[in-house]
Amino acid sequence: MSAYIRISPSDNVAVALEKLQKGQQILGVTLLEDIPAGHKFTLKDLAEGENVIKYAFPIGHATCAIPAGSWVHTHNVKTNLSGVLEYAYHPHPCSLPRDRSATFMGYRRKNGKVGIRNEVWIINTVGCVNATSKTLERLAQEKYGSRVDGIHCFVHPYGCSQLGEDHQNTQKLLAALVNHPNASAVLVLSLGCENNNLNVFKPMLGDIDPERVRFLITQDTPDEIEEGMKLLDQLTEYASRQKREEIPASELVIGLKCGGSDGLSGITANPLLGSVSDLLARHGGTTLLTEVPEMFGAETLLMDRCRDEATFNKAVGMINGFKEYFIRHGQEVYENPSPGNKAGGITTLEDKSLGCTQKGGTGEVRDVLGYCEPVTEKGLNLVYGPGNDLCAITALTAAGAQMILFTTGRGTPVGGPVPTVKVATNTPLAQRKPNWIDFNAGVLVQGADKEETTERFFRQILSIASGAPTRSEENDCREIAIFKDGVTL
Repeated sequence: MSAYIRISPSDNVAVALEKLQKGQQILGVTLLEDIPAGHKFTLKDLAEGENVIKYAFPIGHATCAIPAGSWVHTHNVKTNLSGVLEYAYHPHPCSLPRDRSATFMGYRRKNGKVGIRNEVWIINTVGCVNATSKTLERLAQEKYGSRVDGIHCFVHPYGCSQLGEDHQNTQKLLAALVNHPNASAVLVLSLGCENNNLNVFKPMLGDIDPERVRFLITQDTPDEIEEGMKLLDQLTEYASRQKREEIPASELVIGLKCGGSDGLSGITANPLLGSVSDLLARHGGTTLLTEVPEMFGAETLLMDRCRDEATFNKAVGMINGFKEYFIRHGQEVYENPSPGNKAGGITTLEDKSLGCTQKGGTGEVRDVLGYCEPVTEKGLNLVYGPGNDLCAITALTAAGAQMILFTTGRGTPVGGPVPTVKVATNTPLAQRKPNWIDFNAGVLVQGADKEETTERFFRQILSIASGAPTRSEENDCREIAIFKDGVTL
């Protein structure tokens, strides 16, 4: 196992895979200082203003002269990014063959959609009934939990006192959860006087199966707990009749996410997810990539993979629209990475983005989706959403993801409404936090074959889709967050 990696022959920096000591000789240079694991060091003298090259692309420029063998990080490198950009379409053909046909055991719903869990969800139209939904969740799990895979509520603070697009986004997000195929049955819980009351929310749901979805207005019943338990009895009994059946992997929709990233994210776990994304496309399946601010600096790599100019224009609108969102609020567009990212070795947003976007693999970008817009195209789709872990996971779920693959170098217990599979970028994390981590991608810098590791991880994904629990499910980590832009009354 090497103690460092030079990702591309054109890179003028390498990455330490373990802590390197001052004085070590590496690739013809002598280290002038200790280099922490995950961090970069120069392979040549860099002049002030010269680009730092990693992944074969600039990740920023030197803010001073940097001698060969020096640590390269935030103290001597600055981003090259600024402002809203104009883009030109330079198509790069990258369609993948459909030549695989794996299956899993899932649930085929009446409307033809496929779920991977047989759960009953309690969806609140407004945050005022959060405590009621948590009480119902607890009591129903005790009384009816053995009938289904789980009974879960997802609390949030919205559904009232919101204006315009924020109110609409809340409605769209909650409607997407009500209609999600991982929920065999749903109790929609309302207060009664909120902006998002049932009279205005029900039309957002489309055609509703009255056996699958029930409604309760808590202001209209003497005992909302008693009435809620009656409805949950009916809903869990209905859900208990659902049975797993063999389903082609082409019906899988998987969200791709990273959080608590480190210097190995773009070397191990994110490329692994990219390989899985490409492999699932070969099975005819679908992957969803979000975290728009973490595409900045690598966006042209995705844009050039768009299947046509119309899709490219949607990608441009998504990227520049998110930049304008930052500018509208008077915020620095490129205020990224986070303190934890920097501690792990990520220096600039370009550094983070070039690693982050590798989760999308090499396949064609088939479509670009707005916030809570349902996916319709097989293959890789881009989804409008922020980098915030819970907001992004929830946005991917609303777009139709039945499962989230979540890479992390620092570690996190976070989980969404759907199974959230944690992939460690490094072996020490996987060993230290086995209660959080489902798969260790750190083996890829310890000599493991990438193709064999991809196949092994894909088999685990099929097993999870067939019912094997994730660590986040075992730890009961299930939350949502709704994207907010405007005024709260």
